[in-house]
Amino acid sequence: MTTPTDRRTGALDRLPVRDAVPELLRALDDRGVAVLCAPPGTGKTTLVPLVLAGLVGGGPVRRVLVAEPRRIAARAAARRMAWLLGERTGERVGFTVRGERQAGRGTVVEVVTTGVLVQRLHRDQELTGVDVVVLDECHERHLDADTAAAFLLDVRAALRPDLRLVAASATTDAEGWARLLGDGGPDGGKAPGEPAPVVSAPGVSHPVEVVWAPPERPVRPPHGMRVDPALLDHVAAVVRRALREREGDVLCFLPGVGEIARVAGKLGGLAGAEVLQVHGRAPAAVQEAVLAGAEGGRRRVVLATSVAESSLTVPGVRVVVDCGLAREPRMDHARGLSALTTVRASRAAARQRAGRAGREAPGVVYRCWPEAEDARLPRFPSPEIAGADLTAFALQAACWGDPDASGLALLDPPPAGAMAAARETLTAIGAVDAAGRATERGARMARLGLHPRLARALIDGAEEVGARRAAEVVALLSEEPPREYGDDLAAAWRTARRGGDPYAARWRQEARRLEQALTATGTASGTARPDGRPGGGGPARGDDAVAGLVAALAFPERVARRRGERAYLMAAGTGAELGDGSRLGGAPWLAVAVADRPVASASARVRLAAVTDEDTARTAAAALASDGAEVRWADGDVLARRVTRLGAIELVSRPLADPAPKAVRQALLEGLRREGTGLLGWSARATAVRQRMAFLHRALGGPWPDVSEAALLERLDDWLGAELARARGRADLERVDAGAALARLLPWATGEAARFEELAPERIEVPSGSRVRVDYGGDRPVLAVKLQELFGWREAPRIAGGRVPLLVHLLSPAGRPAAVTADLASFWKDGYHSVRAELRGRYPRHPWPEDPTAAEPTRRTNARR
Repeated sequence: MTTPTDRRTGALDRLPVRDAVPELLRALDDRGVAVLCAPPGTGKTTLVPLVLAGLVGGGPVRRVLVAEPRRIAARAAARRMAWLLGERTGERVGFTVRGERQAGRGTVVEVVTTGVLVQRLHRDQELTGVDVVVLDECHERHLDADTAAAFLLDVRAALRPDLRLVAASATTDAEGWARLLGDGGPDGGKAPGEPAPVVSAPGVSHPVEVVWAPPERPVRPPHGMRVDPALLDHVAAVVRRALREREGDVLCFLPGVGEIARVAGKLGGLAGAEVLQVHGRAPAAVQEAVLAGAEGGRRRVVLATSVAESSLTVPGVRVVVDCGLAREPRMDHARGLSALTTVRASRAAARQRAGRAGREAPGVVYRCWPEAEDARLPRFPSPEIAGADLTAFALQAACWGDPDASGLALLDPPPAGAMAAARETLTAIGAVDAAGRATERGARMARLGLHPRLARALIDGAEEVGARRAAEVVALLSEEPPREYGDDLAAAWRTARRGGDPYAARWRQEARRLEQALTATGTASGTARPDGRPGGGGPARGDDAVAGLVAALAFPERVARRRGERAYLMAAGTGAELGDGSRLGGAPWLAVAVADRPVASASARVRLAAVTDEDTARTAAAALASDGAEVRWADGDVLARRVTRLGAIELVSRPLADPAPKAVRQALLEGLRREGTGLLGWSARATAVRQRMAFLHRALGGPWPDVSEAALLERLDDWLGAELARARGRADLERVDAGAALARLLPWATGEAARFEELAPERIEVPSGSRVRVDYGGDRPVLAVKLQELFGWREAPRIAGGRVPLLVHLLSPAGRPAAVTADLASFWKDGYHSVRAELRGRYPRHPWPEDPTAAEPTRRTNARR
């Protein structure tokens, strides 16, 4: 009979990473750093830490810290290692995640989330008592993991050269991590810059068959958070197909909680199989049940986000269905909105997902995209540092003593624009000084384990409403409530207080943690009394007022004033709209906590907000307040006002009687650039002058100026400066003689301006004695004149110093074009006789001589008989 001890020993003996352990230990003894590449299921997350700690295989006992990117992975890894030792979690193997800790004095291997590790490094840079740190799943490139790696390399270089560091992953940029670890830590007696050793473990021998299962019809690519419902229908159909064609449990990867719920709904009534949902918000009992395996032989369909990609095994899985999508964080700095966005999963992620099917036996993966598209997928996931909100990272870097993060060993540097936006936010909330260095207040914020915005709301909110109530609202903001709680933050707060669902349980735990953290960091004020007043006194505040204050403190640029039935304008300048049926409609002011911007929409969509008032908005967003003269071009004229604003929200305005001339001039320039030079007084003569100047620029080039619209707007000061100095509004611009102003651009300095009339004459005298205006409005200058007035003229005149012949429009006695020519001699010879034959019968009283070159020109419209 097989005993539990035998099963545990057999499980340890079957882990393929065991063969790579000696090489890993040698690398750490030699260099102190190593990169471990081990495919899924090899034991890198469970066996390696136990060996490094001396708990398996003998060797000295060392304290090992294992960092996982997710809470579910941290708990699962600790429980699996404890089981392998025949112990309960919290003895020699424990874990710490935000709000939960199972570890004691005897704990040798502690699994933590990367966020917890960063916090611990801030409290104790030397990591006193820790001998080895394992950064697991570093290929996922989470920002906390990259930050922890950079801090650890700093610690090794300056404080703890004895601290050993392992970067472990199933699929990773091994060369990049090897260079980083080799350059960032002590050289261990090796040449500077030598990469860290890379240790590779053999993969699980179980083969995984790939089945390509693309939709029959094309589906729309993901946009923002949107996933084409047709793809979800197809994924559900592939799951049903997999259940028919294969044995074992099915693990289906989907990008988010919403997609999991929709596919679960489409799988309702599935005969003979249980549908389970695994994601970061799933109750711990559900997560544990999934990882414990099936009971009673019933098949399972596990719908999961990327949390199931790595660090944990789902027992019984022989089939993976991969929808091919993932979620990554993105920051819209222009609108101050951060959100997750749906992207194509990388090839590395696809390999990780497929590996889930082969952990225990041969398996199969159904990929819901065409095989031809596979090669076009990105090789690795985008590093979070490249697109995420960097406010928390910037505060961590500032507290570490490197405000611009230039000295940190990072695989990818933080984008300069994102860091600038982060510093602006941190400065506004008092977390950093003008030089970017962390203030004492900023250091307290960092110790709270919250995003700096939420830390500011917790600290300042506690001063107003007490620590408990502030902590409860911030706990709601730190993990967005379920959609069924609604979009009213205060109502969601009340629902959580009386709720018995898993979210409410997690919320209560987080609220307690935050209240305790306030006390531990010395930032707590008085405790709120039952009547709602803070410990220090002050007026009572209801739930709505408290929720509005705390949300506004967290997101001051999102305080919003109503400007329509369901439309609001946020202080950041972005429009926001409430959903249909929202209970928040009609509120004059909102504090928007959660918003996203749908694709192709100019306005953000409010997901969670609280009713507030103008006084609260002004208090929370004081850094955005401004009061001053505003002179600008608006509605077709100069608008001069004194305006009080809260960001983009206009609170009070009154006319400004005597605006500064410089400001008026800038407003006029703005108006001209926006609406064009048509604002000026363009008489026929002024238009003609501009056309003549344009002709000379085309014909002769410099020094004759370009007078196109773009060129004139570029040189407004050169030709319109005097008029702009005197003008006060649109009416003054309309009175400007544009032609006289344009004359300033003529080449007076070279003397060429004196030849303007000669080179581009306004009028040409023809043989009849008439002075006929030349039309310069087209591509070529045109002389339109009655045919009889040109008798005796053998050649058409040339202008621009003889370079350009006039295009002559020969008119009938009625003034209609009879012929067009630039070669008058050829016309008299070849074309005139056909025109004469056609017109002299219609105009018999006009002269039509046989030889027009010898005839007398005439302006008379009625010829004598």
